[in-house]
Amino acid sequence: MGRAFEYRRAAKEKRWDKMSRTFPKLAKKITIAAKAAGPDPDLNAALRTAILNAKSQNMPKANIDAAIKRASGKDAADFAEVNYEGKGPHGVLVFVECATDNSTRTVANVKSYFNKAGGGLVPTGSLEFMFSRKAVFEFEMKEGTDLEELELELIDAGLDEIEEHDGIVYAHSDYTSFGDLAHALENLGIDVQKATLKRFSNDPVEYSDEQQEEIEKLLDKLEDDDDVQAVYTNIA
Repeated sequence: MGRAFEYRRAAKEKRWDKMSRTFPKLAKKITIAAKAAGPDPDLNAALRTAILNAKSQNMPKANIDAAIKRASGKDAADFAEVNYEGKGPHGVLVFVECATDNSTRTVANVKSYFNKAGGGLVPTGSLEFMFSRKAVFEFEMKEGTDLEELELELIDAGLDEIEEHDGIVYAHSDYTSFGDLAHALENLGIDVQKATLKRFSNDPVEYSDEQQEEIEKLLDKLEDDDDVQAVYTNIA
């Protein structure tokens, strides 16, 4: 796999980390969850997950509380979660998840990023089958834990794959099993550090370093937009 693989993996992880470290984006996710199903995380699984992810990125408690409170305010923005799909430089496929209170503004911005990069948006749903949506849970590998035994414990909860890297365990399932796997991990006393829904390419494509550099310019533009929550590609 070599340096090119390491560079691409690092670039992909950098993008995910960059997204999740952005407090305003995390706060927006919390507000959406609280407004949809109430401000009590014990009764609202989506809010509980949003708070968990915010804490994993060291978001201050004051910011989290403010985001929850904002959901019940009279002037609370009415956010909608929308997706956009497009093709970028060298035919790269890009799936963009957004949360916005002004879809006209958001689609105009996203469209301009693609156009300036020599690409363009495609009809909604065109790329849906090109990506698999997965629930991903991350937690520390406790001393004495047998990964194979843990895998057997979690299969009935919908676990598809489990792996460990540098002391961190990554458990994957289909997105429909998110709740079941979350409960199973909780029942096992596992302290989940991060729980997210991500999209993975079903047919990853290799790009040269030069092509990758050009593609990254588009991805950076997208991720810098306040309305964009996550960006996924078919880069191998």
